[in-house]
Amino acid sequence: MEEVFPNIFLIENRLAVENSIPGFKPFGDELIKTEKKEFRIWNPYRSKAAAAIVKGILKFPINEGSKILYLGAAHGYTMSFLSSVIGKNGVIYGIEFSERCFKELLPLCKKYTNITPILVDARKPELYQWIEKVDVVYCDVSQPDETEIAIRNCKEFLKPEGYLLLAIKSRSIDITRTPKEVYQSEIKKLREAGFEIVDWKALEPFEQAHAFVVAKF
Repeated sequence: MEEVFPNIFLIENRLAVENSIPGFKPFGDELIKTEKKEFRIWNPYRSKAAAAIVKGILKFPINEGSKILYLGAAHGYTMSFLSSVIGKNGVIYGIEFSERCFKELLPLCKKYTNITPILVDARKPELYQWIEKVDVVYCDVSQPDETEIAIRNCKEFLKPEGYLLLAIKSRSIDITRTPKEVYQSEIKKLREAGFEIVDWKALEPFEQAHAFVVAKF
């Protein structure tokens, strides 16, 4: 077993985190017991963050106690793993606009009590101004202005020296350009907004026409 980032492990060449709720597998996850601990396998075909780690991203700035603003919470698959990484002293503010996804997310948040679900449009951070400053903004929304949404939320909520984790969905942004052109264009927007690009990875074969960017503000 190898720890690749804090509280994130490779077990038999598969990504895993310690299961913070032993025996619980909310997404039909495979569980592995080793060294008297139980781990959940984190599937890179279902999580862009997991895909980026498997692809060798140089930095993944989430660890014990991290405070995260997560834009595009959806059904909570990735958040459930991050919940275990940050532990009871961390918190995730999960922003989701779809009422259907939000209703499916709520039972998960009753189990992972360090996730606070918020039904709101990520384009309107003024509606959730009450949340605290965070260490990381994680953005995974299928919108053509996704990068602009991420930048605005970072300016509102990110602590100095904080990080943005941005999952770029090129087909949602501009289907007339190649994915590589879209990635370069969105990364340029981040640089122009004052971000330092720490690293980025295209996510094939796990996600087609997607990239994952780690940027420091």
